[in-house]
Amino acid sequence: MPVFGLAALWNGNASPERAAAVVEGLGDMLPTAQSLQLVVGAREDQAGVEVKVEAPGYPRASVDKLADEVKRSGGSFVELWRLPKAERDAFRTTTFAGGRPFGGEDRAGAARALAQHLTALATRSTAPTPVLPTPPPPVTAPEQDPRRVPQAPPGSPQRRGRRFAVRLELEFRTELEFVREHALNISNGGLFVRTAHRPLPDSVVTVDVKLPNGEHLQGDAVVVHVLDDPYSGGVGLAFLSDDATFARTLDGYLASLAGGTG
Repeated sequence: MPVFGLAALWNGNASPERAAAVVEGLGDMLPTAQSLQLVVGAREDQAGVEVKVEAPGYPRASVDKLADEVKRSGGSFVELWRLPKAERDAFRTTTFAGGRPFGGEDRAGAARALAQHLTALATRSTAPTPVLPTPPPPVTAPEQDPRRVPQAPPGSPQRRGRRFAVRLELEFRTELEFVREHALNISNGGLFVRTAHRPLPDSVVTVDVKLPNGEHLQGDAVVVHVLDDPYSGGVGLAFLSDDATFARTLDGYLASLAGGTG
């Protein structure tokens, strides 16, 4: 069964009680989850929780509700599974390295750990500070949607926006169908398949993509877009795999395309 990674972050301005309530309510907000695994991370400027959700399909409506609750509690929300593996790993290392794991049944314990750190952050931020010379005004970045993580800079091998036109043999399986088709474009985040077989959005399929060098990309993917057109229609799939071999194979193939050798 596929596992979807989600994360929520709060700083010292957030309400510890409201953030803790979000964590304690995860079971109710994600009712289709077969299991939950939590990691509470504590840094000098923020606290966060990563949630790994095992579910038969992506619970889009439930995740949207969870994202709204996080935002109302003063936090920001990230759908980690949407990030290419290198970005996902970097985010986890930066935010949750050394974090404290909790089973899904111990959401109350995770909520307490989160609230304790947020309370400490709030206390620290209100402590008196010495008067220092006024520094020049900082250059502020444009306000961003709190649900989004900044993408890699242009030219980075992990920038998700770059897609390559291809024609790759592909098989995908749902609970009801086994289909052989061709992928028409591919990126670090997923691919588009022209097909008359169009699973519902947020459903999970198993893909097997045959690369020109004979290697295969095999793993789970989520249907993130359905184009209903009789001639050019198909489905957009987002890769779910956290597997290192999958990421290495995909990155190597994309590098060959970028270099003009694929």
